[in-house]
Amino acid sequence: MSLIFRRSLSTLIPPKIASPSGLGATGDAARMQRVVQFYGKLPRGAAPEPQSKGFLGWYQKKYFGKNPSAAPIAHVIGFLLAIGYAQNYYFHLRHHKNNAH
Repeated sequence: MSLIFRRSLSTLIPPKIASPSGLGATGDAARMQRVVQFYGKLPRGAAPEPQSKGFLGWYQKKYFGKNPSAAPIAHVIGFLLAIGYAQNYYFHLRHHKNNAH
């Protein structure tokens, strides 16, 4: 194994909190106590669900969250139709508003 792989693997594995060699030594006991306190303060259980912020967060939570739906497809189709009509009006239809072709 390469040194980089071993180093990355060692950061994933927590240190042994109650190793027999660490319990007897006085200097190591204080260090072990700090490690135990650190791991004791970490939250337990499932992570809380993130709060959605802004319009896009709300939209994603509503339509792509626990109950996904096909509504975004209808929204995209409606948006493209509205943009298409606006372009048609601007580039062609507004010139024929009061005049015959």
